Amino acid sequence: MSSNLILICVISYSILLFAVTWYTSRGANNESFFVGNRSSKWYLVAYGMIGASLSGVTFISVPGTVGIAQFGYFQVVMGYLLGYFVIALVLLPLYYRLNLTSIYTYLQQRFGNYSYKIGALFFIFSRTIGAAFRLYIVVNVLQTFVFDELGVPFFVTVAVFIALILLYTYQGGVKTIVYTDTLQTTFMLLSVILSVVFIMNQLNLNVGDLLDKISNSEYSQVVFSDWRLKTFFPKQFFGGMFIAIAMTGLDQEMMQKNISCKNVGEAKKNVLTFSFVLLFVNLLFLILGALLYIYVNEAGIPLMTNENGKIISDNVFPTIALNYLGSLSAIFFIIGLISAAYPSADGALTALTSVFCIDFLGLKERQHKTEAEKTKIRYAVHVGFAFLLLSVILIFKLINNDAVINNLFTWAGYTYGPLLGLYSFGMLTKRKVRDNWVPIICILSPIICYLFNIYSEQLLNGYQFGFEILIVNGAVTFLGLAIISLPLKTK
Repeated sequence: MSSNLILICVISYSILLFAVTWYTSRGANNESFFVGNRSSKWYLVAYGMIGASLSGVTFISVPGTVGIAQFGYFQVVMGYLLGYFVIALVLLPLYYRLNLTSIYTYLQQRFGNYSYKIGALFFIFSRTIGAAFRLYIVVNVLQTFVFDELGVPFFVTVAVFIALILLYTYQGGVKTIVYTDTLQTTFMLLSVILSVVFIMNQLNLNVGDLLDKISNSEYSQVVFSDWRLKTFFPKQFFGGMFIAIAMTGLDQEMMQKNISCKNVGEAKKNVLTFSFVLLFVNLLFLILGALLYIYVNEAGIPLMTNENGKIISDNVFPTIALNYLGSLSAIFFIIGLISAAYPSADGALTALTSVFCIDFLGLKERQHKTEAEKTKIRYAVHVGFAFLLLSVILIFKLINNDAVINNLFTWAGYTYGPLLGLYSFGMLTKRKVRDNWVPIICILSPIICYLFNIYSEQLLNGYQFGFEILIVNGAVTFLGLAIISLPLKTK
């Protein structure tokens, strides 16, 4: 497939996206930007959240990692389901009862200003690195397979993507994203489904043959029973549960869309519906991954390797889709990839702007400011975070070391542990804390867990931490809060 044809796909999709943006952002105001005027349709939010949850990392990486971890990732996905039930039945009623716009306002009401600010700051740090990393993965694939050939520098590619995201979110915010996420989810899923169909045709398989082929392959193992490995079932399952609670239920980007529904009942329907659909969507990505490797093995296709001779798993899907399945497959892959790129940053940019404006600038409480003045401030913050995302992505490219970048992304995940501990302590106890000590606890907890994770094999007879390190992180924060909630000793 020629680079020019791919470029036409990118431009055409962007035009369609802006048409949706123009329609949905008419008459939008600050309330539209922050919570969609609390009028979002629950089924649109549920469907659009699939694309926002999956992102470019899932689109590219999950099929690729089947060659390494088989269907082990599905253990995490099953844990997600339980986590989403906790979000629907515990967290959403809390957010609606308190009528929150920023979910971190709860920390101010429960503990005080220091707790409030550190919680919001951890979100900003996590979401900035996470969104930049997700967008980097997608843009880097496009750069490698398309824009390098056209002579377009990486800086320009990233800048254009972020500029487009900035333009279609700056006015409508959440109100717009609910609809654009729906569009993007549709194209992403269509791309994956068609890729499965194209490979089935290449291998002359029907649905029954497909299931037999995968179940009898080396890639079909789901449950892992070695307790020392990161893929041990309880680690993955309960890790997935708390990942869902922390990275969705305690994440402003994900919750901002949920609290834009008319009432808590519709928000619950949204989350519960989304959780079951997401289970099957992730299974589809894993099926695609198994098919990709089966096709590679049977067709004898060479794959890209790194300097150590290991297959670069993130390049498996794009290599097959762009070079071996025909032009139609390549077109839908590119559209699916772009659809994965935009949700990687649009919701994050909106949520980062919301948190900074509400939690740090107190924009909603500034009664002396007119609506127009508040809008100008919001625009400035929005542009500022767009430049921040651009800068972080360029730093990733400058580092050009997958190990370092993955460590940075992992570290960003550690910052959800303090949020998990803060909300758990607030909801499960009635104790007060020494508010000015809370930031110290929240900073020390990830550091302690990071060091514990590094030396776990030596300390725990070969035990390797996986996703359950998030649970440990939250528990350490909880314990720290319990300690500083004790009354001061008197003489």
